[in-house]
Amino acid sequence: MLMSVRGLLAAAVVGGAGFTAMPAMAQDSDFTLSANTAIVSQYRFRGVDYSGGDIAIQGGVDVSHSSGIYVGAWGSSLDEDTVGYGHTELDVYAGWNGNITDAVSLDVGALYYLYPNAPDVPGTDYDYIEMHAAGSFTVGPASATVGVAYAPKQNSLGDNDNIYFYTDLGLGVPNTPVSLSGHLGYTDGNFLTYTNDGNAFDWSVGASYALTSNVSVGVSYIGAQGDYAPGAYRFTRDAVVATLGASF
Repeated sequence: MLMSVRGLLAAAVVGGAGFTAMPAMAQDSDFTLSANTAIVSQYRFRGVDYSGGDIAIQGGVDVSHSSGIYVGAWGSSLDEDTVGYGHTELDVYAGWNGNITDAVSLDVGALYYLYPNAPDVPGTDYDYIEMHAAGSFTVGPASATVGVAYAPKQNSLGDNDNIYFYTDLGLGVPNTPVSLSGHLGYTDGNFLTYTNDGNAFDWSVGASYALTSNVSVGVSYIGAQGDYAPGAYRFTRDAVVATLGASF
């Protein structure tokens, strides 16, 4: 569950599939510990290339309570020469997730993006915080999520705020280990946009295959809007992203 929360905010970071983590604590405990790891052919965050087109190593750990409260941390390697944030991203987050009805669930929380070895530039901060809320709806093997993430004005955002709207669709193909997914997002606020007006759509379609109950492979087609000067690096160029992931 919690990996999917980070995955939704990242917009198909893991190549079109969230990986359900298996409980690692005793069943009579009110707490559940889970972990995940993945190798991706590119790290894409909301359609934007964070790994310079190269492979990235990712992983996270989550602790959830039976009340629905959760905390977690997730990290990924970056391409420091292309992105300029250093070679590591570390996200820490907390929130609440629970069922409203048998078919409807709600998730609310906050996520703090940290770049511990970003360049030391006086007056420049790279870390930022973002709040989110999302509702998910399930009908048989199909699911849909609609959500919003808001980052208030911060130095790392150029003293601007930023809002991100997204919707995700999923379908588990009956009687098969195959799942299909689709995503559409919209950013308003100049952050992570490479368009002249500072707003941009991003998108992805993908499929995953469960090799075992803990291991999956996936592939996604991911992209975003972008306006570029000749010769500039295209952070939003459409790409096919492959994933090998495991959860515990």
